[in-house]
Amino acid sequence: MGQLQTIESELKGLGFRIVGVSPDRPEALRESVAKLDLTYELVSDSSMDVARAFGIAFKVDDETIARYKEYGIDLDQTAGQLPVPSVFVINTEGNVIFAHANPDYRVRLQPDILLAVARAETAE
Repeated sequence: MGQLQTIESELKGLGFRIVGVSPDRPEALRESVAKLDLTYELVSDSSMDVARAFGIAFKVDDETIARYKEYGIDLDQTAGQLPVPSVFVINTEGNVIFAHANPDYRVRLQPDILLAVARAETAE
């Protein structure tokens, strides 16, 4: 989430805005926004409706759910589902013009690639 903030002003200058969607409850998101000093919008999808609509929700196995509970992370709120970390660029008509998803949560889209996509979209 912090990497996106590094390019937020340039994205805004190109006419884009960042909206983060998280499976965390709103109260947890407020803590994240304060901790990370985020300036872009972060919204809760604790029902996982958005993740399912975008086709990025996956069911977490029981062993992993138990391990998460040991760390104080309760996946009951999401019916044992999590979203694959993803980035979508949506144009003003509501069409997805770019999508990046990787089931390995450690692999994230690099900010310079997202900027290249935004620049290409505004150059047309």
